[in-house]
Amino acid sequence: MQLLTGAGAFTPPSDGELNDFTQHLVVVDLSVGTYSIPALGIDDQTPHTEDEIYLVTRGRARLVTPDDDVAVGPGDVVYVPAGEEHRFADVTDDLALVVVFAPAYRVS
Repeated sequence: MQLLTGAGAFTPPSDGELNDFTQHLVVVDLSVGTYSIPALGIDDQTPHTEDEIYLVTRGRARLVTPDDDVAVGPGDVVYVPAGEEHRFADVTDDLALVVVFAPAYRVS
C-alpha cells in the first residue's frame, strides 16, 4: 500500500508555466498525478496515448472535446479515452484534478 500524499491539492504553476502537473505514482499499468490550472488559465495539453480518469477536487471549468462540452466541479469524475482531444476551458476558480492514466503516463 502507498498513501498518495498531496494528490488532488492545487499547486500554482512555476514561473513561465501555464499549469502544473505533479506525478504521485507510476507503476506499469497506471499512474496518478494532480493537474492544476489557475483561474482564467489556459489548458495546453495535447491528446494522450493513455486512457484517463479525472476527479475534480477543486475549482470549476468546462471540459471540451470534439463531441461534447460539460461543466465540471468538485466531486465530478470524467473518463477520456486515449487519443481523444480534450481541454479544460473557462476555468473560473483554481482547478485541481486527480488524474489516473492507464497504462502509466511517462513524463518526458
